[in-house]
Amino acid sequence: MAETKYTEENIRSLDWKEHIRMRPGMYIGKLGDGSSQDDGIYILLKEVIDNSIDEFVMGAGKTIDISIQGDKVIVRDYGRGIPLGKVVDVVSKMNTGGKYDTRAFKKSVGLNGVGTKAVNALSTFFRVESTRDGKSKSAEFSVGELVNEDLLDETSRRRGTKITFTPDESIFKKYKYRKEYVERLLRNYVYLNRGLTIIFNGEKYFSENGLKDLLMDYNNPEDMRYPIIHLKGEDIEIAITHSKTQYSEEYQSFVNGQHTTQGGTHQSAFREAVVRTIREFYGKNFDSSDIRKSIISAISIKVMEPVFESQTKTKLGSTDMGGGLPTVRTFINDFVGRQLDNYLHKNPETAEAIQQKIVQAEKERKELSGIRKLARERAKKASLHNKKLRDCRVHLDNMKHDRRLDSTLFITEGDSASGSITKSRDVNTQAVFSLRGKPLNSYGMSKKIVYENEEFNLLQAALNIEDSMENLRYNNIVIATDADVDGMHIRLLLITFFLQFFPELIKENHLYILQTPLFRVRNKKETIYCYSDEERQLALKKLTGKPEITRFKGLGEISPDEFKHFIGDDIRLEPVMLDKAMSIDELLKFYMGKNTPDRQEFIIQNLKVEVDLVDDNH
Repeated sequence: MAETKYTEENIRSLDWKEHIRMRPGMYIGKLGDGSSQDDGIYILLKEVIDNSIDEFVMGAGKTIDISIQGDKVIVRDYGRGIPLGKVVDVVSKMNTGGKYDTRAFKKSVGLNGVGTKAVNALSTFFRVESTRDGKSKSAEFSVGELVNEDLLDETSRRRGTKITFTPDESIFKKYKYRKEYVERLLRNYVYLNRGLTIIFNGEKYFSENGLKDLLMDYNNPEDMRYPIIHLKGEDIEIAITHSKTQYSEEYQSFVNGQHTTQGGTHQSAFREAVVRTIREFYGKNFDSSDIRKSIISAISIKVMEPVFESQTKTKLGSTDMGGGLPTVRTFINDFVGRQLDNYLHKNPETAEAIQQKIVQAEKERKELSGIRKLARERAKKASLHNKKLRDCRVHLDNMKHDRRLDSTLFITEGDSASGSITKSRDVNTQAVFSLRGKPLNSYGMSKKIVYENEEFNLLQAALNIEDSMENLRYNNIVIATDADVDGMHIRLLLITFFLQFFPELIKENHLYILQTPLFRVRNKKETIYCYSDEERQLALKKLTGKPEITRFKGLGEISPDEFKHFIGDDIRLEPVMLDKAMSIDELLKFYMGKNTPDRQEFIIQNLKVEVDLVDDNH
């Protein structure tokens, strides 16, 4: 075998924009098309907004205007404005920015000198405009290259910074901003920054009560065992309640305004502090799982120069608060221990409700202890024999944390469908869980059924969500079933299972439906896969001659070679989202409860669409 040459010619230096475009994952995590809340287009939006938030935190600018029309994004704040002599440098020179000077930005949320550079490099159009002291300065870029720089101009416009950008579709394939994800991001900003107003496409976002509003907006008040405990201090804010129906723990954690979806040192310290404080208040050594069972809570802290475990800042790694303060653990323990204890003494009704909840959880745990042990043993044996789960290397080889953002579990039914996905998948990040037949309708059942039912028990074990979402093994959980009546029913039964026992999986946007093509239209030169009858009609117009039309009746009919397209770069995922207008109990009752006239009408109307489509192409 000839030796590969390795000379000076093999050594290449990339400039800042080339490196970002070649390795975008290092800067913004996963790419995606906008179907997931942590896809790159939302990180780009967030990096720009973070700079405006920093201005608000520093007391400059109480309003941020945001517009997203198609692929064009505009973010305008009314802060101090970028110093006019540095407008170009700030968005195009690495390691340049005000956040290196802690006198200007004490507890910043944006990346230190990286954020807007990443947005610039990954956008086909990027424009920055700064206004201050009656003058303005602007510059335009394309994929990081400066294409136009305006001279200083006199102006009467209000001070501040305006960023306009269009993400590069060659990097973010067929992307689309979803209003639901953008709204969630903006709501978190106003919860964490009381007094801030964000105007998004003409709609106003504002919060008076911070994290209390967060819990109120995303949970049904009737499902809460007691009024939300809301405590605030210097650099810390918490909100706590317990659910009447939810089984597992649910945490929303933030650091300097960053939503740490993977938790970290602050969330671990918070969980520990709640347990310790409750034990000391009641003078009983309650089991920690009984105290935390069904908890719904949020914590926000501010840290000097926080250290995160990934570039996208989803998990806090810092152990110190900075600025001469104690460790994160000590700081949170001291605050919770003092403030929560005081609150419980002053609110005996809440204290009584919490104690009753703990006693109930203890009783249920003891009743389930035997069956839980057997269920774990069964799950362990099944894992050893690899009967249900074909895992991915992210877990088998303990890959680095950043790759876990891409980890996906496909839940499918039938040997042919699971076989096609297994042969087509990316073994590094995609796992397959095979169902045997239709899942049980779990509506109205207790948690006991999760351990007694083999399918549910093994699925719970595969996801690692028995007690908490903190160690969820897959970032994306994808239901992959046939697009027929049986497939729709399986989807509904699985969604019911997750809503009944693990609603936070859906609240936190981890659950998706895999969209697969209904038709293949092809001639000798080209093949087009169509996901709807409308796409089929367009394909027929595009392809000349008499193209062949194939209707896929099930996933098993799609060959592994073809399936690679549908679960690879061109994957189409439809997120499962909760309707804020209905509580989880109301949703389950409507879809899975007794057959009411309203539901009958709903089924008839929606089934008619499916039947018409099938009849038209039979």
